[in-house]
Amino acid sequence: MKPYWTNLIHTAAVALAAIAWNAPGLAQDALPSWNDTGPKKAIVTFVERVTRQGSPDFVPEPERIATFDNDGTLWAEQPMYFQLAFALDRVKALAPLHPDWKDKEPFASVLKGDIKGALAGGEPAIFQIVTVTHSGMTTVEFDQIVHDWVTTAKHPVTGKLYTEMVYQPMLELLSYLRGNGFKTFIVSGGGIDFMRPWTERVYGIPPEQVVGSSGKLDFEMRDSTPVLMKMPDVNFIDDKAGKPVGIQMHIGRRPIAAFGNSDGDLQMLEWAKGGGGVRFALIVHHTDAVREWAYDRDSSIGHLDKALDAAQAQGWTVVDMKNDWKTIFPFGSK
Repeated sequence: MKPYWTNLIHTAAVALAAIAWNAPGLAQDALPSWNDTGPKKAIVTFVERVTRQGSPDFVPEPERIATFDNDGTLWAEQPMYFQLAFALDRVKALAPLHPDWKDKEPFASVLKGDIKGALAGGEPAIFQIVTVTHSGMTTVEFDQIVHDWVTTAKHPVTGKLYTEMVYQPMLELLSYLRGNGFKTFIVSGGGIDFMRPWTERVYGIPPEQVVGSSGKLDFEMRDSTPVLMKMPDVNFIDDKAGKPVGIQMHIGRRPIAAFGNSDGDLQMLEWAKGGGGVRFALIVHHTDAVREWAYDRDSSIGHLDKALDAAQAQGWTVVDMKNDWKTIFPFGSK
């Protein structure tokens, strides 16, 4: 009899565990890297309100649109924007084809390893660097160049691949939202063609759900094969007031939730919150100088000033990375 009762108890325990795993309210924590502080509770409360059938706040799945900034919101952005690091690496790779660069700024400084000197020219210098490294090739060729870079290039501080410098709590949040019928989009000031080759693998966000800044394209026939050429002209800047415009052009629905980390995201957050019904806006505040970086109002990268004031005044959710996140990166601390 004893083996029988032992087996029966074991079977019952397994069954109860399975029920606990699958039952609503008893399932495993969907946001395990978040501390049980205000931001996590605000996220869960919002999702429960808009997804509960019969709730006055219920939102049909097609309208559950969530938009995320990329730099500083989904992955790190220090000590410089990662796309700029890509462009600087491309200058070095292209230098043999441009011998005149050794005496021409900002390229001369880049080739000497003087990045501060190269960027001393401000936006015009950056524009020159980005223009020569992001044009003059087909979209397919550029896609491959970006793919090769993100699979090999490493962050100068952590030594990790740039695509490993993503925020574990935000990866969990993306999955949690999608598991509750949300469609997640990236809406970034970064280049749309720079992000699309890798966002699906890293974030689970397919290329058609990526909105970003873009250069002009030109359709050509090459040896009877149609190609799209990347031209050295700006098409659209998806930053600040451009973000709501980009959302309307690419998505066609106003998001009910938006996530950012800087003043460049302010108008996107305002656009999301300005619609009817229950809305959600969240700012990732970089406060952890040990595990990541601490910066906000005085930083030239990820400048967070007006948006932080707006969040405090309007009751938006602000994530204090130091206190609200158990871990920052999938690989642990910096």
